[in-house]
Amino acid sequence: MGPVSTEADADTDRPAGPLWTKRNRLATVGMVLLITIAAFENLGVGTAMPTMLADLRGTSLYSWPFTANLAASVVATVLSGRLCDRYGPALALIAGPSLLLVGMLVAGTAQGMPQLLTGRVLQGFGIGLEIVAVYVLVAAIYPPRARPAAFGLLAAAWVVPSLVGPTAAGLVTQHLGWRWVFLGLAPLALAGVLMLVPTVRALPKADATAAGRTVAAPTGGDDPDHDLPRSRTGRHVLAALAAGFGLTALTWAAQHPSVGTLWLGLAGLAAIVPALRVLLPAGTLTARPGLPATVLARGLFAGAFFGVEAYLPLTLTAVHGFSPALAGLPLTVGALGWSAMSHWQGRRPRPDRARLIRGSFVVMAFSVGGMALIGPDWGLAWLALPLWFATGAAMGTAYPVIGVLALELADEGERGFASSALQVADMLFAAVTIGLGGVLLAAIASAAHPTAAVVVLALVMACLAALGAVVYRLDPDRR
Repeated sequence: MGPVSTEADADTDRPAGPLWTKRNRLATVGMVLLITIAAFENLGVGTAMPTMLADLRGTSLYSWPFTANLAASVVATVLSGRLCDRYGPALALIAGPSLLLVGMLVAGTAQGMPQLLTGRVLQGFGIGLEIVAVYVLVAAIYPPRARPAAFGLLAAAWVVPSLVGPTAAGLVTQHLGWRWVFLGLAPLALAGVLMLVPTVRALPKADATAAGRTVAAPTGGDDPDHDLPRSRTGRHVLAALAAGFGLTALTWAAQHPSVGTLWLGLAGLAAIVPALRVLLPAGTLTARPGLPATVLARGLFAGAFFGVEAYLPLTLTAVHGFSPALAGLPLTVGALGWSAMSHWQGRRPRPDRARLIRGSFVVMAFSVGGMALIGPDWGLAWLALPLWFATGAAMGTAYPVIGVLALELADEGERGFASSALQVADMLFAAVTIGLGGVLLAAIASAAHPTAAVVVLALVMACLAALGAVVYRLDPDRR
């Protein structure tokens, strides 16, 4: 699939130009709007959740609106990748935001937990479909030199929601009611869909045979059926469902540790491990240079970052007595670091990408490890601000670079698979590390006294980031 217009090709000497040409301007705004809505939805729901569940008498199911959403997203990212590779991104670009819109309406009008969970599943499915399709659309309409700027812009779309999302959701919940956290975003989701319609209609029709053509062992299976597009698609569907179940089971087991849930967790692990052989490029877990190592890097970054971030506000409130507003301040500072470095690297069309990724791992290892100094009551709580700014900066540097590399390293007919693999690695690693924090909290600490758990978690996540710096290789010849 080539660019929508030749105007983009004429602007390749100006990396940011093709994003705002006449033909691409509406698509650029539409993609940014959809990512921004997804970010607001992601950040706002957590703020409104206590009020929401109390109103629906579902406090005992507190984790499930999150778990159901995340599991649906895992399944949808995989299916979206296969749809994009076989038929192009058009179908997923329309279906994803449409399902997100329906999910918001269902959740916003919920009269009980079953309806709320249904809405959350629809939202997760919609977000999973649209994010992968947006990645593929970037490759379809922008020339290579413009893609770093495009990914930097998409990363920056999380900044405003990170800065104002939780506060805005809290005010809306307090003064208008929690339902408007969903219903207030629905018109914007519709606008995002309408903005992408002209671009979707202008895309060349995908050749399903060419899009689904065989490439060299993209998913790691040795089964000869891997060479058949339909068989591969069937394997992906089953693997996606297994990953969704496994993620749900592991999350529940981690959040509710007991002898009974231990078996549930083992069943989840048994489902996820073989699914990863299908959902990720061959050699991902062994850091094979090239696309597999790049996908692994995305997972390691997500795991280290979100694993610590999930427990940072708890640490500041329970250990150091911060108010909820002050406890959220480091998250805002981290979002600023993420945005600043996303913008910086987006203006560097030809960086040494492998060096940027390894350097970001090193920065993250030190900054995440430093968070262990905040866990004890004698710790320096103010260190959370510079340390989390540095951690956010590492993410802002690495994430757009990884997105660009994945598109470049994947064959044209496998860009959807590569994009979905990034999202799967992102969600699974984050879910596992957040779950690890829950296990540590239950085993050696408590929500009232989390010091032991958060210190151990910070040190483990620092080791995870350091591992990424050691094992990441881009060029197969540079081992």
